[in-house]
Amino acid sequence: MLGKEVREFLRKPRVARLATIGSDGYPHVVPIYFMLDGNYILFGSDRDNRKVRNALTNPKGAVVVGGEPATDEAGYMIQGDLSIEDDEDHFMARRMLYRYESKDEAEKTLAAWVNSDLVIIRLRPNFVIRVW
Repeated sequence: MLGKEVREFLRKPRVARLATIGSDGYPHVVPIYFMLDGNYILFGSDRDNRKVRNALTNPKGAVVVGGEPATDEAGYMIQGDLSIEDDEDHFMARRMLYRYESKDEAEKTLAAWVNSDLVIIRLRPNFVIRVW
């Protein structure tokens, strides 16, 4: 589903916009770090955040990456199915933070999250649409 051009684009650490659907039927859109894991896109979160509750109730979502006219040639909207997984020992959070932050910054953030109940939101792409 994620072609070579899309994968190459997603390798750069950009801030994504993740959309889930609330119980009231309205979209809930948040800026978020992400990373690729095979054919999936992963996001981290605290278990009690709204985006996690939304994904558990309605496991459909979308993410937009790029599409900023000042910096990007294009961007992509990726729609798909969401699932929630435990992030044992904050393994994936660590990988994701190192992708975006310096080692020192990442370690400070991880230290602040030491007692947090972190989960991974996994997006299985169904549709990829070029935007902008």
